[in-house]
Amino acid sequence: MMSDSVVAKRYALALFEIAKEHQQLQEIGEELQVVKAVFEENKGLLPLLESPKLTIEEKQALVKNAFSEASIYVANLLMLLIERHREGDITAVADAYVNLANEEQGLAEATVESVRPLTEEETHQISIKFAKKVGKQALKINNIVNPQLLGGLKVRIGNRIFDGSLRGKLNRLEQQLITK
Repeated sequence: MMSDSVVAKRYALALFEIAKEHQQLQEIGEELQVVKAVFEENKGLLPLLESPKLTIEEKQALVKNAFSEASIYVANLLMLLIERHREGDITAVADAYVNLANEEQGLAEATVESVRPLTEEETHQISIKFAKKVGKQALKINNIVNPQLLGGLKVRIGNRIFDGSLRGKLNRLEQQLITK
């Protein structure tokens, strides 16, 4: 039995190749994010799809109905995963696909915490500045408002954290004063 992540990557790679061929990397990525969000927001959906009470055809009809707006490629992927009893891999395939598409486009996902919502210009500047630090062309920024930072920014890209928040600076100062 292969590990789920290996299987998810294999499906994601197949879809990625198709998306690239049809110049739809972005669109398919966005669709998969929607699919993932639907599964995360509706906790009952996966157990329903994994239930032995429903036939494969019933499960496929349910998903076709739920994602009627999906492109043929995403719809086919979902049908295939259900057919092969891999419903549990759907969100992992979405994640693996996003990683492949980002890699291809020189992008990285970043979470930026700030005391207030960032403007488009600020988001753009942060993308330019921090993309260079991690060897990427640009960042896809998810902005989280966190008033506890007091000021400044906290940027997380993969497992790297750049803490330029006032709270972070105060904590570091406090540490220095304690250790002296």
